[in-house]
Amino acid sequence: MEITWLGHSCFRIKGKQATILTDPFPPQTGYSLGKPIADIVSVSHEHPNHCYVQGISGNTKVISGPGEYEINGVIIQGIQTYHDTEHGAVRGKNTAFLFEIDDMTVCHLGDLGHTLNAEQSAKLNPVDILIVPAGGGTTIDAAQAAHLVRALEPKIVIPMHYKTDLFTQTLAPLDGFLKEMAVKEAVPQPKLIVNKNALPPLMQVVVLSYHQS
Repeated sequence: MEITWLGHSCFRIKGKQATILTDPFPPQTGYSLGKPIADIVSVSHEHPNHCYVQGISGNTKVISGPGEYEINGVIIQGIQTYHDTEHGAVRGKNTAFLFEIDDMTVCHLGDLGHTLNAEQSAKLNPVDILIVPAGGGTTIDAAQAAHLVRALEPKIVIPMHYKTDLFTQTLAPLDGFLKEMAVKEAVPQPKLIVNKNALPPLMQVVVLSYHQS
């Protein structure tokens, strides 16, 4: 499986049988989406920076909201969460997606705005690769993200949704999350290539450099 960060909360997850694209963004974010092709597009919530599905090519199936799906051999579970600490009263609902692909589980938390309760955590376990917002603002902050990571105990953690030189809206940079995770140095890599047998024995934080078209 190959995971590439296209920017913000958008990732391309390429498996043997299908390609997934998460939370596609419009040009106004400062990132360049390019012209990606995907079989499956997941939308965590309807904010413009997370639902630019018209930017995706191919025979695409768009999924949003809670539920169970099976598309091109990928089993997907959408878990109801919220974009704030008030059960959606402030910013609305958010869907965390759990993908079973290439014998691994990948969880994309979307714009999660609160700590998970026991029921939500149970639905997200077990998870091999966790993609977690790390920039605060409209989502959980660095400390909350680190606490959540330790609770779910994934093999690999990939941060997203933080301030970069292209996306400078009200988000914190990645440094705070890395400090909370006790990561002294993280060299961004262009993509993550992994298989079930190559998952690390101890939790590893992987920082991806965003793909620029």
